[in-house]
Amino acid sequence: MTFVGVITALIIFPGPVALLCTTHGLRFGRHRAFATVLGGGVASLVLMTLSALGLGAVLATSETAFFVLKLLGGAYLIYLGLQAWLAKPQSPLADAPAAVKGQSVPAMFRQGFLVGIGNPKDLLFFAALFPNFITIGEPQLIQFVILALTWLVIDTTLMTLYATLGSGLGRWFDSPGRMRAFHRTTGGLFLGAGGTLIVSSANR
Repeated sequence: MTFVGVITALIIFPGPVALLCTTHGLRFGRHRAFATVLGGGVASLVLMTLSALGLGAVLATSETAFFVLKLLGGAYLIYLGLQAWLAKPQSPLADAPAAVKGQSVPAMFRQGFLVGIGNPKDLLFFAALFPNFITIGEPQLIQFVILALTWLVIDTTLMTLYATLGSGLGRWFDSPGRMRAFHRTTGGLFLGAGGTLIVSSANR
């Protein structure tokens, strides 16, 4: 449940893929924009696979290094929390491109994938977060699969929501006060989750 809460807070925060899904939803409709959602989801799977391979090598080499990664994961969540808390209350549609090229479904999928795969923070996030939810001594593959599929389901659901309700979300986020409250809420979730993970890792 902690994992679900953390990744929900991360995914729902308007990032590059969310901006793209919202824009495509506004301009091309929710059905066509689902290709953009899938592109971003596939990109996340690629990054999670790379992270899992690297973490498996670390765990096989040193449990101490694995423990350090868990502490770094908590620290990174706190960093994300501070970043969200201090973010300027600006409409997520303000930075959307004036014109989005490539209206075909394959082109929209490709654009979603490229935006997702081009975000190095996701690779760092997966590598920092996953160790906190891996039980040492238990089979690793099934644990990584469960974490990855959980991420994919929540990511696809929330990005589809952005695409479907793009125009409504844009109007709602046009209020600086509401956007500030949104930033403070997600930032608080990250700060709480990061502090909890650090304390629990230290206690272990």
